[in-house]
Amino acid sequence: MAQVKVTQIRSAIGSKPKQRGTLRALGLGRIGQSRVHEDKPETHGMIARVPHLVRVEEA
Repeated sequence: MAQVKVTQIRSAIGSKPKQRGTLRALGLGRIGQSRVHEDKPETHGMIARVPHLVRVEEA
């Protein structure tokens, strides 16, 4: 299955609690941190909640 690399590019300070929780669920906690996830609808949904905080690339 395809994979996507998600990198946090902006701080979560000042964002809503649900957005901070979504970053945590993606495994991100600080700027510059990256995680590789399976390319599934659940992952796309989480990324869609915080597009202004993360960058997505194919892994």
